[in-house]
Amino acid sequence: MLSKPATSARWPAEWEPHAGTLLSWPHNPDTWPGCLPRAESEYSEIVRQLAAHEPVQINVLDAAMAKRVKESLAGHGVDGSKLQFHEIPTDDAWVRDHGPIGVARGQQLELLDFEFNAWGGKYPPWERDNAVPAQLAAALGLPSRSLPWVLEAGSIDGNGAGCILTTESCLLNSNRGQGRTRQSMERLLREELGAEQVIWLAHGIEGDDTDGHIDDIARFVNPTTIVAVLEDQETDPNAAVLRANWERLQEARSLAGASFELVALPMPPPVEHRGFRAPASYANFYIANGVVLVPVFGVPSDERALGILTECFPGRDVVGIPSRALVAGLGAVHCLTQQLPQANF
Repeated sequence: MLSKPATSARWPAEWEPHAGTLLSWPHNPDTWPGCLPRAESEYSEIVRQLAAHEPVQINVLDAAMAKRVKESLAGHGVDGSKLQFHEIPTDDAWVRDHGPIGVARGQQLELLDFEFNAWGGKYPPWERDNAVPAQLAAALGLPSRSLPWVLEAGSIDGNGAGCILTTESCLLNSNRGQGRTRQSMERLLREELGAEQVIWLAHGIEGDDTDGHIDDIARFVNPTTIVAVLEDQETDPNAAVLRANWERLQEARSLAGASFELVALPMPPPVEHRGFRAPASYANFYIANGVVLVPVFGVPSDERALGILTECFPGRDVVGIPSRALVAGLGAVHCLTQQLPQANF
């Protein structure tokens, strides 16, 4: 347990009310080799579902792309009145990691602008992605603060009440900055996100090029309940890793000293693209106002996962988003979205 944060920072949980969702339109053919048009089609379904529930802010390269995307989304039945486009060029579409993180300081929403280095320098160039948070803050008229540490929002998950989930394999990786320790990262999470407790899991899943983002393995669904993926096939490389993470969650205690309620999510069968395994996971869902968007892969376990998450989110629609093309780019629904908290704290 950490000491109580000295600042008034609080990172609202994803299920708390949103002012909207931030997106960066996919456009990099190297990310989706041979399947970018299909990925765009699946992405359009994310936008359609979101626009039925909350405003959507979309980053595009330029005015020409904005016009093309508007026309494409209209063809997919998207309510254009809920869309706002920003000509903010990006290198790629993973706004969860290159976008800002919204925190509450008193009654004020502040956008945190952490450094982004494409998951440890794996995919240059990333300069345009790294510049997104400041430009978005200016476009939205919100205060922002630049911070000198690399931190991707996909590497952390919070319950809005001072507890954050993360992994050692990502947050302590030297490719995000030399000399990172549990103590230094816990201090950062305490000072900037209001963390009073950090639960450390070990590793992520096969095919995950982020070094183990938490949003593919374990997520809060309310302040005291965590869903975590488990692999039923013991011969699968994910089985032992996910079981070890589950055991850590079983040992974890809340700030009040109680066990967390744990809910098991299945893993889909391996999803491959051009001979490589993609990081397909039902944990990569996104919680928006009134709806939960869940990646699905056209396999029997989809229905089981949707049923489990429906029980976890009473009062919200749980909708499957076809994601076989999206996950070929090594991410899915949560990786491609970032919530903008509503500023009425």
